[in-house]
Amino acid sequence: MLHPSVRPPALSRGALWAILRVGAVSAIVSATTNVTIATATGLVGVAGPAAVAGYGTGARLEYLLVPMVFGLGAPLAAMIGTAMGAGDVARARRAAWTGAVMAGLVTECVGAGAAFRPEAWLTLFGEDGAMLAVAAQYLRIVGPCYGLFGLGLALYFAAQGAGQVGWPLAAGHLPSAVALGGGLIALHLGFGPAGLFVALGSGLAMPAAVNAGALAWGAWPTSPGGPFARTESGRAGRSPLPPQR
Repeated sequence: MLHPSVRPPALSRGALWAILRVGAVSAIVSATTNVTIATATGLVGVAGPAAVAGYGTGARLEYLLVPMVFGLGAPLAAMIGTAMGAGDVARARRAAWTGAVMAGLVTECVGAGAAFRPEAWLTLFGEDGAMLAVAAQYLRIVGPCYGLFGLGLALYFAAQGAGQVGWPLAAGHLPSAVALGGGLIALHLGFGPAGLFVALGSGLAMPAAVNAGALAWGAWPTSPGGPFARTESGRAGRSPLPPQR
């Protein structure tokens, strides 16, 4: 039976660094996502207030996908962290792929439904014809990419559990470059909001490609001798938290 001390444990530099090594990167990725949406709103504003309202209403659905995937990603990160700490890398990788496919299927169902019947979502917020037209165009173009968005987000949570957040950091910046760079080019060439929405959909798919490629091609340790494996003495070679004394 455990008998924890009433006094909280002293702060540890090792524990703080282990938390920040993953948490700080995750905060950067979250900030980048919101900057992308805010900047895209400004680009859509070129087409007028109705376009801004339409884009904002359509993009709101993406915010609802995040907590949906988080419901899978939180236990997924815990399962992967446990498997990596035990040196069972194969099980961690299987859990990552399984969770990613589940998240991708769930979010693709939402995206396909939104693309097929956008008015079912949009009329919850208004009946303005111009707003509905732009928002429906957005969901028909971007909605089919929601499955890849969910898959990439689940692999991002998996990478947190594995302590391998370098590639997710790169994947978090790539959508901004693709979406905003492609959107500026589309607007400059006269493709209007439709061209911008194609760029935004392509940006949503980028994290899935980067995170899946990183996992498939060995960004994680490929054997029990990896960074979280236990040594013969029973202690982890690089544990996320220092052993309790």
